[in-house]
Amino acid sequence: MQQVNAAIAAGTWPVGSPQYLYSWGTGAYGKLGIGNTINYSSPKQVGLLTSWASTTSSNIALALVKTDGTLWTCGGGFSGGLGLGNTTDYSSPKQVGALTDWLQVASGNYYSVSIKTNGTLWVWGQNDLGQLGLGDAVNRSSPVQVGSLTTWSKISAGDRFCLATKTDGTLWSWGTGVSGRLGLGNTTNYSSPKQVGALTTWLLAVCGYQHSLAIKSDGTLWAWGANSYAQLGLNNTVNYSSPKQVGALTTWSKIRGSSSSSAAITTIGALWTWGQNTAGQLGLGNTTNYSSPKQVGSLTSWSQISSSQSSFYSVKTDGTLWAWGYGGYGTLGFGSTTNYSSPKQVGALTSWITLGSGLSSFTSSAIAST
Repeated sequence: MQQVNAAIAAGTWPVGSPQYLYSWGTGAYGKLGIGNTINYSSPKQVGLLTSWASTTSSNIALALVKTDGTLWTCGGGFSGGLGLGNTTDYSSPKQVGALTDWLQVASGNYYSVSIKTNGTLWVWGQNDLGQLGLGDAVNRSSPVQVGSLTTWSKISAGDRFCLATKTDGTLWSWGTGVSGRLGLGNTTNYSSPKQVGALTTWLLAVCGYQHSLAIKSDGTLWAWGANSYAQLGLNNTVNYSSPKQVGALTTWSKIRGSSSSSAAITTIGALWTWGQNTAGQLGLGNTTNYSSPKQVGSLTSWSQISSSQSSFYSVKTDGTLWAWGYGGYGTLGFGSTTNYSSPKQVGALTSWITLGSGLSSFTSSAIAST
């Protein structure tokens, strides 16, 4: 398990063990990939293949990369969001083209963005506010390259905006600037990537639904964008259009934003959450909103963090899967539609490898080795 996680963290495909895909929650548009549009309240295996490497979901679709570097999608084809050259819905994964050099994929609402093994950036789907970064507002139903650079490192997609880091440690954003979510000091829309400041110390950046979170190489946490539920963790509900440091800790390691909440894991494996908590999505045993990070229990065994609209998911170092928050549509995977305000283990497997995510999807997906 540790070897597999290390390989994923390094950006290389895990080798030597089977990797099964599971999904659950709402099956609308066929986005669970199970061949129908039925909701499932417990993890359901997607097909029989054992070669899935990563998974991510948008509001109507699922995007996947296999260990052989092929790209697959399923769900709603609205605006060409599946990248299959049409706007057709598919309830089972379909391969996007024939290339075998896809490395990462992230999905926003009706669109996706991906990085290949050569460091190039590719996009497809809805583009009404320039979220594809192609300098226009034209939808694309097949992957199109953004510029010619080969230095893209990590990507994330939210509600009509994207964040990306390059190998030189710079941070870039594009799409709609509403609420300051691009971090460019304004609320302007940009249809091409724009550098956020001049720093070269950005390690990781992720999109919430309408807010942004980032970690620098010194372990500090930064936030900007929409803040109506204090999802920025800055002790207020003020929107910020430029990155602001969250607290003074220098041990932040992993981050995730949902619709109006945020979560992060420190280098010692402690879990922290903040923002909106109406469904118990902060995991603190209540439904109180918090405007600054609060630790979830005292455990230091949290390894990964992901989210759906008003829910969070985490894998521990022992390979177990945990979920909490909004349970509608079965999105927590507990066999019910009940909300839970504290982390609860999903099933009994101890072989979960990596989590998918979906900002507004009520859908979850994950990969396990059994």
